[in-house]
Amino acid sequence: MPHALTVPSPGLQALILCGPGASLNTFTSKPEEFPKALVPIANRPMIWYPLDWCYRMGITKIHLVTPPSSLKPIEAALFQNPHLTSLPSPKADILAPESLEPTSGTAEILRHPNVRAVISGDFLILPCDLICEIPGESLLEAWMIQEPGLGGAASKSLDSVGPKTGGDGENGGRRGGLGVWYQSKTESSAKTTETDFIITTALPQSTVHPPELSLRPHISKLVYATSSDTLSDIIEENKGFPIRHGLIRKHGRIRMLTTHRDAYIYIFPHWVLDLAARNDTFVGIGEDVVGWWAKASWQDGLAEKLGLRQIFEGSSMSPSSDERDGVDSSSHHSGVIEDDIDLANMSSTHTSSLLLPTQTSNRQRFPIPPILSYIHPSPPAPSSSSPLLLRVDTPSLLLNTSLHLATHPPGTTPHAHPQKISTPSLIAAHTTVHAPTTLLAPNVTVATHASIKECVIGASCSIGAGAKLSRCLLMDEVEVGDKCVLSGCVLGRRARVGNGAVLKDVEVQGGFVVEAGLEAKNEKMMVFGLEDDDQHDDDDDDEDDGNDEETQARVSNSAEGEGMEWGS
Repeated sequence: MPHALTVPSPGLQALILCGPGASLNTFTSKPEEFPKALVPIANRPMIWYPLDWCYRMGITKIHLVTPPSSLKPIEAALFQNPHLTSLPSPKADILAPESLEPTSGTAEILRHPNVRAVISGDFLILPCDLICEIPGESLLEAWMIQEPGLGGAASKSLDSVGPKTGGDGENGGRRGGLGVWYQSKTESSAKTTETDFIITTALPQSTVHPPELSLRPHISKLVYATSSDTLSDIIEENKGFPIRHGLIRKHGRIRMLTTHRDAYIYIFPHWVLDLAARNDTFVGIGEDVVGWWAKASWQDGLAEKLGLRQIFEGSSMSPSSDERDGVDSSSHHSGVIEDDIDLANMSSTHTSSLLLPTQTSNRQRFPIPPILSYIHPSPPAPSSSSPLLLRVDTPSLLLNTSLHLATHPPGTTPHAHPQKISTPSLIAAHTTVHAPTTLLAPNVTVATHASIKECVIGASCSIGAGAKLSRCLLMDEVEVGDKCVLSGCVLGRRARVGNGAVLKDVEVQGGFVVEAGLEAKNEKMMVFGLEDDDQHDDDDDDEDDGNDEETQARVSNSAEGEGMEWGS
């Protein structure tokens, strides 16, 4: 579909985080060759979807942040992949600082000098694995109405009044931010489905009713945010979840959500960069930057320790030693919402230990710009009547999302392909290809008597005679032999399946060779490189090195990759 910009530029920049892909390690074990950002979703590189979403809402100043190991393949794809080259100009910039590691936390990215140097105003944070059918301009509209940044005059009900920084735009009004969460758990979802724990409170009712399709009815104020793992630790340590008086005093009515997931879509004012820089114990954006910011809106003294007063009043960005000692991200993980306040002994003359040494009890408490939350109301199961919003960061989500997008008829949605069967001349006679549920990329060869239903098949794949494929995702240049039966499988680039193999719910790493006649179910098939084990090279010189099976392995599909996932 054409990418005409129907809205004026909102003036924001976008940072798209292209992480290592630990949760997709079957296909991303060599990020220097094939990073997560290039894993195909419905035959398009994963990074295409957030890029397309940005261009459609008018954002053209886009920066892809990636470890240096993934720089070359992503750079090559931007100039060579037909889906990425078809995106509007200007092309996205790539930031790959030498000191950025695959294990670096996302808050560390906000502190990095190379990143701070390119962000000049309000900005958007996105993960590279995002699929979002919600119009981006609708989300921006809701944020701009709630957080206009006009010196606080238009947002008095949201505590946006107070000291100004003396600048223009958002700096003059201390604009707040917005995050997005969506329902990720249903009766049919796996037990390992990732969720987060958030607490929200309703915003004051507007006297003007929003338009019918507005997202504003689903906007609330975020007052607490953490991961489900941290929530489990809190409950185990405290034999329950402690609700502190400070939260209840500030917000008498709250809503707790345990089955939603952070989409890692954040609209941030520029001052958030200073918040991350002043607090070098912050590791992640979702749990640390957003979590502490949300708590600071109601926890007495916390805003001072985070350095927010100094940020808003324009003092030096470097925090004092007292401030550094006062905030430890581990206390957020402990679940103690008001760690240093003894509520049982508190009196009207008591001075909390959270106050800075230079702070007096009669010093005016300054208001904190709110971090708002958009809670997507639609169910996570893909349907034709609800816009899709989810992160595709597991093989199961990769398969199901690709199959869902394959059902979109040409021209009906921004994600629909112009042609579902790109090269029909390469499909032999007496074959069955179910076009409404199948997507075939260019140069796919299908031999006679093959059957394909509910599949997404990448470019230059070859399907043998009599093969039967259902609910499968094949990446580029995969070869499937004669009379194979594949169901619910995901096959990486250049994988080969021998004649007569029967595979069900199997992940096959790129380059892996499945032997003929093999029957497998619920497995991962991966190649393990032994060529780097130099210490055994001399001993193996006289041995038979022609056994390729020594470099391949089959493991249970329940095995999970390790490592930090950007956007977790």
